Amino acid sequence: MKEGVRLLPVEWVAVVYGVLTCVLMVIMWPRLVDPAGMLILRAEWLALTVSLLALSRLRFFATKKKLTDFLRVLAQMGWLSQWYPDTYEFNRSFNNLDHVFAAAEQSLFSCQPAIEFSQALPGAVWSEAFNLGYWSYFPMIGVLVIAVFWMERQKKILQDFHWLAATIMTSFFLYYAIYIFLPVTGPQFYFQAVGIQEIAAGHFPPLGTYFSQHTEMLPAPGYADGLFYHFVHASQAAGERPTAAFPSSHIGISTIVLLLSRRHAPRLTPFLLPFWILLCCATVYIQAHYLIDAIAGLASVPVILWMATRLNRGWRACAPSGQG
Repeated sequence: MKEGVRLLPVEWVAVVYGVLTCVLMVIMWPRLVDPAGMLILRAEWLALTVSLLALSRLRFFATKKKLTDFLRVLAQMGWLSQWYPDTYEFNRSFNNLDHVFAAAEQSLFSCQPAIEFSQALPGAVWSEAFNLGYWSYFPMIGVLVIAVFWMERQKKILQDFHWLAATIMTSFFLYYAIYIFLPVTGPQFYFQAVGIQEIAAGHFPPLGTYFSQHTEMLPAPGYADGLFYHFVHASQAAGERPTAAFPSSHIGISTIVLLLSRRHAPRLTPFLLPFWILLCCATVYIQAHYLIDAIAGLASVPVILWMATRLNRGWRACAPSGQG
């Protein structure tokens, strides 16, 4: 392959995830509900990736390699919004496990924190603050990636930028791999399906494959007329699925972003910290996660970051030495 069309580290990450999930699709094919849609998703991703590779060979883009690399990285990171609901297409064929997690929540805390938290802080200010934190998830990632690119723009090689992006992408895919095999939807789906009265009475019935055909969510608690309440509601309506509750990748990835900012953009860390705190609280406040999901999300960070860093060495080895 010519130098100009070498895959970037983030593209290698996506290729590996795409290939592995294609193999899994073959194994699970009789159980999949919408295999045609899953194939179309992968075909669209492949078309996007190949198109950007071809575009990078054109003279105009070849002379602006850093900008072209930046756009290619953003394209792969943006496609995460498509890979996320794809985990639902795998795990919807498994029996749901929310009854186990809700019962564990009750046993550990003698209540359902996802209900108690929002009831304890019902005001518009709290609601908007936590919804701002939850909404800031992807902006936090984007700000860090852009900041590192900007700091490296005068260098010959975009080494830190590519390493950072590949580490974040690998971390996402590691969480997605968990979600494929662990069908936990979180309170906003499970409480809707069972009914708040049943939950309040301490009844947590198993639902089998109920969520294979049902994606209804509870209305989020809080100030329904708030700006950020509407932002979060719109984003969930567009891409949320009954999947990916345990462990919380919102907390896991945002914590990884915070740690990476300390290494690559330390001046940015104090700016990101308040949003991270609000985001961690918001995962339970808006009933997207059980409290044990949030705790597990934080506890998973050292393992996920260690694995992503180790795997990232392979992505870096695949990249040309003069990349950037």
